[in-house]
Amino acid sequence: MHSQRFYTLSGSCPDQIGIIARVAGFIAQHRGWILESSYHADDGNGEQDGRYFMRMEVKAESLPFHLAEFRERFRPLADELSMDWKISDSAVKRRVVIMVSKQEHCLYDLLSRWQAKELDIEIPCVISNHDTFKALVEWHGIPFHHVPVDPDNKAAAHAEIRRIYEEVKGDTMVLARYMQILPADLCDSYPGQMINIHHSFLPSFVGARPYHQAFRRGVKLIGATCHYVTRELDQGPIIEQDVIRIDHSDSIEDMVRYGKDIEKAVLARGLRYHLEDRVLVHANKTVIFR
Repeated sequence: MHSQRFYTLSGSCPDQIGIIARVAGFIAQHRGWILESSYHADDGNGEQDGRYFMRMEVKAESLPFHLAEFRERFRPLADELSMDWKISDSAVKRRVVIMVSKQEHCLYDLLSRWQAKELDIEIPCVISNHDTFKALVEWHGIPFHHVPVDPDNKAAAHAEIRRIYEEVKGDTMVLARYMQILPADLCDSYPGQMINIHHSFLPSFVGARPYHQAFRRGVKLIGATCHYVTRELDQGPIIEQDVIRIDHSDSIEDMVRYGKDIEKAVLARGLRYHLEDRVLVHANKTVIFR
């Protein structure tokens, strides 16, 4: 990450000749200084044509205009390339709303990284269906919203979550072990904004007590997956994954502890990739520029 202010231009388009030349040429035409660039050409799979993915960081002070004018000037070129694209400003902190239930490890980790400025974000609030962590969150100076969810009030609860998210102007929602299924309409409202973490036993070990199921089957790897939330449960585009090896000497308690450790690390990395616009998605496939 550069210490100076920069803009991040990222996007994808059908693969063709001259993409880099035209985009870099546009930036050079306006005396823009490219600090970092990454590219990837996907050949397709026989069912889809090839896709080109790109990410550029441009020194903000090198351009003679701000983002609004950049968007207006760049849009005709992007349209010619049929490009899905966005541009962000490193000086604008993302507003991350954290959602949690009764498992604390991911919440603790995100708050610690935020407090240490490892995650340079704003946390306008934490939402939970339990009040277990109210004192902890408010001790950090962050508003806490207790939104209970039960079979009789799910619609009202989900409407309240939407209201809070909109009210605080959130642009990213992190499900830090939030153990409720969000409705399809809520997921559809914020594509590419909602991030979840789960153990990589899914879908092999679904339901309650997955580590107990895995222990009985003698698994040799513990893992975690960070992904975007879609209306298809746990089927959204994958952002980050990792595993650690275990053996017969590890107990269920050991497995749970290892699982929590890797979930924290994978969620933090996945969130960072998202915040830095290093994740590009097309047709449910992700390209990650690390």
